[in-house]
Amino acid sequence: MAFAIKADIDDPRAKTFSFAAHKTMYGGKRIATGETVFVFASESAGGEGLRARGVVTAAEAIAKTPGVDRQMPRVNLSIRCTGIAKRRLGRREVKVFDQWQDGKPETEINFKLFRQATNKVVGISEAAAAYLEDHF
Repeated sequence: MAFAIKADIDDPRAKTFSFAAHKTMYGGKRIATGETVFVFASESAGGEGLRARGVVTAAEAIAKTPGVDRQMPRVNLSIRCTGIAKRRLGRREVKVFDQWQDGKPETEINFKLFRQATNKVVGISEAAAAYLEDHF
């Protein structure tokens, strides 16, 4: 399985990325060492969308706080960059793909990453991973 992460990124050309206590959704809590991950710089924080592809070098689940209802699973991640995006892909490019049941990879990316402004780690389908791979 492949994953995507939307996060605030200081240096989009960094060789490694580290994320502490990052929220997970849509199967993102299953991320593990060795998995492929596509890194999106959060546009709500001044980023430009898809920036890099990488491999998870460390993944650690964060324990839930006892007594707190409705907690999102969170993970600490380290990612080694394996590629820089050659083509732009952000909210503007996938915004028109809003027929949630159409099965298109662009729609999956829009739904999982851009429907909410939340930074998160998400699991993505093979079709969505292949679509993202075309941007490298």
